[in-house]
Amino acid sequence: MKNVEKYSKQFFETPVPCMKWAEKKSIDKPPVWCSVDLRDGNQALITPMDLGEKLEFFRKLVEIGFKEIEIGFPAASDTEYEFCRTLIEQQLIPDDVTIQVLTQSREHIIAKTFEAIKGCKNAIVHLYNSTSLAQREQVFRKSKEEIIEIAVSGAKLCEEYRKNADGNIRFEYSPESFTGTEPEFSLEICNAVLDVWKPSPDNKVIINLPVTVQLSMPHVYAEQVEYMCENLKYRENVIVSLHPHNDRGCAVADTEMGLLAGAERVEGTLFGNGERTGNVDIITLALNMYSQGIDPLLDFSDIPAITEVYTRVTGMVVNERSPYSGKLVFAAFSGSHQDAIAKGMKWREEKNTEHWTVPYLPIDPTDIGREYEADVIRINSQSGKGGIGYILETRFGYDLPKKMRESVGYLIKGVSDREHRELLPQEVFEIFKDKYIDKTSPLCVNKAHYVQCDGIEATVGLTYKGVEASATNNGNGRLDAVSNAIRSYTGIDYSIRTYTEHALAVGSDSKAVSYVEIVDKNGGSYWGMGTDNDIVTSSIKALVSAVNNMIS
Repeated sequence: MKNVEKYSKQFFETPVPCMKWAEKKSIDKPPVWCSVDLRDGNQALITPMDLGEKLEFFRKLVEIGFKEIEIGFPAASDTEYEFCRTLIEQQLIPDDVTIQVLTQSREHIIAKTFEAIKGCKNAIVHLYNSTSLAQREQVFRKSKEEIIEIAVSGAKLCEEYRKNADGNIRFEYSPESFTGTEPEFSLEICNAVLDVWKPSPDNKVIINLPVTVQLSMPHVYAEQVEYMCENLKYRENVIVSLHPHNDRGCAVADTEMGLLAGAERVEGTLFGNGERTGNVDIITLALNMYSQGIDPLLDFSDIPAITEVYTRVTGMVVNERSPYSGKLVFAAFSGSHQDAIAKGMKWREEKNTEHWTVPYLPIDPTDIGREYEADVIRINSQSGKGGIGYILETRFGYDLPKKMRESVGYLIKGVSDREHRELLPQEVFEIFKDKYIDKTSPLCVNKAHYVQCDGIEATVGLTYKGVEASATNNGNGRLDAVSNAIRSYTGIDYSIRTYTEHALAVGSDSKAVSYVEIVDKNGGSYWGMGTDNDIVTSSIKALVSAVNNMIS
């Protein structure tokens, strides 16, 4: 590509190696979650949410289980301020939920922020100022000492305003653009703020380390986080928080590695909405933990309902392949994938296994409100006999013989290929039914009478190519006798190779289902199916269907 020489690394390495996080293999407990959908997520929308939409989203976040929710920047606009006041004055904030409000380090903004949270039982005032080298040099044109003074003066103002405020008010500080700041300077400015607030066991302070812009690979961020965790003052009374953005597509990795590095709290959004490429996706983070047997302490058991609220109030779209929440993330079109999933589900049922190990499905889709038939096995021209057989069995109750599944698979895939589209389960069944079940043309058996002699004698009333007739023949059983009668009358040369049966368990009154395969003199195979309350009648219907398929 052109102009590659224009670019070089913009991040800063830690002054000493910080690699303890790399020795850990997994996260063993969930962090404190803070949703910033109503602030960071909202400011990223083309049309920000109105008051009613923000209230509905807030209620959904509470329902999911968030105990900390950043509701906005009250000094930024009338809507933001009104939303904060509405939550407080209408007593919409549960006692166990803390709202968080953002403020710059400027006195009139801090004053407006404290005015907005008046009467709130539990609130976090989130103070920030930018600290990166690029911002210091290009935007503020200030020295490190001047940047520290901005933070410290803001911290002192927050402390003064808190003295005259009611409710439980905690503090958070973010060195914005942390990833573009020298780690030693990040530590210096955070410690200077902590010296003002003097955190204690009853007054813990949040130090938030935002990936305002992703500038490095995730392991570099993990080292930066570990460096801060090991060197912050008052560490036992400081909650280290993460706020990753997704410029390099690594927000989830940044967060997971940052938690390994010692952080205890995460700020993010549902579905990863945020400015530029977005914030870290809390749904993905939480369900990654869930898939490893860790309760994230957030309720994502109905992802479709959460998605519906989110898309309606934000106007955003959840990508079909978005982890866990996308419409197609559990869908298997590939034949080999479908076969493995179907066999895995059968194995799980047979073995009554404790842990989920079904191939290609990291979690059970039903645990997050998805359905196997609608979301997992999807049928198109790439599908295989296993997936099509799974749909017919689980949705409609037809447990096809193994050899028949191949024939049915080619039929269904052929229709999808010619029409260049996915086939819905009901469409799959209708194609299957028209081809195989209870076919009565050009041959139809109207009735059959049996006599026990040397074997079984069957007298069959039939219609063949529009002509009614009767035929009698013997066999070693009723189906065999009827088959011989059909062959003797029609002159069709075939033999029965496969016969199986089972009860139809789905949507029936204990009907019997029979499957018959016949072969011609050249070895050509033809299948038929029959359904009836009587097992003998269903077997004859299956035979007749197979013969009709052979004729056609």
